[in-house]
Amino acid sequence: MNATRTKTLLDYVYGHEQATPDQVYLTQPTGGGQVIDYTWAQCMDQARRLAAHLLSLGLPPASHIAILSKNCAHCFMAELAIWMAGYATVEIFPTEEPETIQFVLEHSESKLLFVGKLDNWAHQASGVPAAMPRIAFPLAPPNAGAQWDALAAAQSPLPGQPARAGDDLAMLVYTSGSTGQPKGVMHCFANVTRAAEIMAETIACGPDDRYLSYLPLAHVVERSYIECCSMVAGCHVYFAESLNTFVEDIKRARPTLFLSVPRLWLKFQLGVFEKIPPKVLNTLLAIPLVGKVLGRKVLSGLGLEHVRLAGSGSAPTPPELIAWYRSLGLNLMEGYGMSEDFALSHISTTEHHAPGYVGIPFDGVEVRISDDHEVLIKSPGRMVGYYKRPELDAESFTADGFFRTGDQGERREDGLLKLTGRLKEVFKTAKGKYVAPAPIENLINAHPLVEQSMVTGVGQPAAYALVVLSEHLRGQLGDPAERMRVEQELVLMLKDVNAQLPSYERLQMLVVAHDPWSIENGCLTPTMKIKRRQIEAQASERMAGWYGEQRAVVWA
Repeated sequence: MNATRTKTLLDYVYGHEQATPDQVYLTQPTGGGQVIDYTWAQCMDQARRLAAHLLSLGLPPASHIAILSKNCAHCFMAELAIWMAGYATVEIFPTEEPETIQFVLEHSESKLLFVGKLDNWAHQASGVPAAMPRIAFPLAPPNAGAQWDALAAAQSPLPGQPARAGDDLAMLVYTSGSTGQPKGVMHCFANVTRAAEIMAETIACGPDDRYLSYLPLAHVVERSYIECCSMVAGCHVYFAESLNTFVEDIKRARPTLFLSVPRLWLKFQLGVFEKIPPKVLNTLLAIPLVGKVLGRKVLSGLGLEHVRLAGSGSAPTPPELIAWYRSLGLNLMEGYGMSEDFALSHISTTEHHAPGYVGIPFDGVEVRISDDHEVLIKSPGRMVGYYKRPELDAESFTADGFFRTGDQGERREDGLLKLTGRLKEVFKTAKGKYVAPAPIENLINAHPLVEQSMVTGVGQPAAYALVVLSEHLRGQLGDPAERMRVEQELVLMLKDVNAQLPSYERLQMLVVAHDPWSIENGCLTPTMKIKRRQIEAQASERMAGWYGEQRAVVWA
């Protein structure tokens, strides 16, 4: 931890407030195509008033205050208010179940909860202790808490420039819990500020850049690249209204920097394929002049024609998918990071990128590969530690301070990193051979028929893959002829995938999932990573029957 560094994110924000008070910082949709623009001066006026209110409550110094909301302008304002009042923030994923909300609030010892835009507050409210004070953002559901606007009107803005020390706790980032209870990752002001500075400098963002904020702010990528980078560089941040208005939200923002996750990049692609068959589109894109015009038209339809840098992260992105977007003219780059290093790990650049690689280390990041191929990272964005889990701190770092990521990988001489699997995901079949699922899943996910896949088969004669078919196919499977066609294509895909694998990793079958995996049914984390234990548990009772069918494709 760097306790000597004095400039923090708050200092950058104070600078924008003084130098460009009338510049729009946040644009919030309010429904029906209407928006509210908040300048730096207006954002800070609101944040200062709520900071004054928080101080009036007499909470203990350095208290933790939670935020449960979909992304909105008041999430940023609330975080600034919490920081100015001398407290630390705890963002909770807006899709969490009541049990997880209760766990995070209790584990973090949060003293107050801000409630914002939510789709299922009536269900989630039971996870909030009855005695916990609540403040409702303007877009919050009815009866969610004391009204933000009324509290702001009743307070004078907190004056001056309240400072935070570099080693003060800025936030607790709770991991999304793909393998159990989420862990609270502690980050101090010095390290999150330094990480945001390095990111902003690396991607050269500034006041002329526009972001669309829609990935959960509880996730470290959105928190670092969007919120904290915008505080450092003064970018204009737009927010999405809803899933139904997402394309309109993108077109309103005209983003110059755009981040997404592989599943959404795939959905965008499949949406294009519904309008133009892939073979026709790819043929036209290969014609130099026609391809350039067509690629621009496709990107314009997605609202991405102004994007100078697009990023994909949170999970492996099929190289073929990245190559397809680049054929459209989109500068799509893959990156790598985690909660524990505030996402400051690896990034692809125009000079250093390759399909299947997640980039080179950010400035100041040290990397090495252990004897068992684990990626070890020492980052300026390093966490302080896990909240109330000192035993995990000891397990998570080497003696010389490198974080054990749990990811396996290999590096090229030029520093490009390729991830080859997860140490904890590697499993052994009945033949005594180890299988790394991630590289096989990447091969499967590259096929346009497949939306998601999971390779498993612990203790079985051979591994197998559960697959979720692409959304546009699922509604057509009632037609027996269409189902037969899809099955035949899956058989060919299985042969193609197995041809690329050593004999001990070859899949016995593909099992087509009956229902798509979602956050709601517990099969995906809030950041849309698959929950392997949950899916394996659901499959366990039927697995013997699937193996017994002795078919290349089984319909679950």
